[in-house]
Amino acid sequence: MSEMILSPDSRPLGKSGITVSPIAWGMWRFAGVGPKEGRALIEAAFAAGVTLFDTADIYGFDGDGGFGDAESLLGHILAGTPSLRGAMVLATKGGITPPVPYDSGRDYLTKALEDSLRRLRTEQVDLYQIHRPDILTHPQEVARTLEDMVSSGKVRAIGVSNYTADQTRTLASFLSVPLSSQQPEFSPLFLDPLTNGLIDQAMELDLAVLAWSPLGGGRIGTPGTPREEAVAAALDTVAKRAGVSRAAATYSWIMAHPARVIPIVGTQNAGRIAELADAFRITWTRRDWYDVLVAARGEKLP
Repeated sequence: MSEMILSPDSRPLGKSGITVSPIAWGMWRFAGVGPKEGRALIEAAFAAGVTLFDTADIYGFDGDGGFGDAESLLGHILAGTPSLRGAMVLATKGGITPPVPYDSGRDYLTKALEDSLRRLRTEQVDLYQIHRPDILTHPQEVARTLEDMVSSGKVRAIGVSNYTADQTRTLASFLSVPLSSQQPEFSPLFLDPLTNGLIDQAMELDLAVLAWSPLGGGRIGTPGTPREEAVAAALDTVAKRAGVSRAAATYSWIMAHPARVIPIVGTQNAGRIAELADAFRITWTRRDWYDVLVAARGEKLP
């Protein structure tokens, strides 16, 4: 029976020429910590082999203000320790505009990037992604805006988040520079990207797939339904054999896909961050990997 062995080596971020770690660290809850604790978490991620750090202007927003708080905290830390910025691939996102849902218009996105750079205290981000698609902005306008971000030198690579496959293809058709990434929700409890064409398209277009909520919003750790319990049991079979946590097995399962999906891990616990390297201790057989998929589907494969 063939086996799948994961490598901790860096991988390309699409066609951007940028290389990134196979696991990313996400900062959607980062704004809730202080600078000292925040720096310790970043250093723990580096120690675990992470180089790709994912944030967004909306992170830290609690519905009552605080827009940009996660970026501001990260910028404060980077200003105090500039060497951290040089070691990381820094990704951020824009386009969510509370209280109005989304805006990918040229004026808004241009200002959103400038505001992110100011908060992050950097002159350039490595990856800038449209956070969610704005139905009211023509993709040609979005494309021209993204191209200008790259030509200005303020952005190295561009991508999209939460786009459908059709929306991604349409935007790409208007671009003269390649999209580098697609950031969908994906986990053993959310399999849509496997069946809606998104991951297939990523392989076709050579897009890096950055998977948010890889633990199913925590439900893989604390399953509450028969389906979730079945998925946890299938993951535990592999995790126990390798001597790793269920979370590490989950990240490993995601990364075993040939699209080389990159899970974005959002834990704010330094000990759990240190466990990320355990994901590479697992060797997957096809039977083991498909056992998780069958449990996730809740029915046998055809």
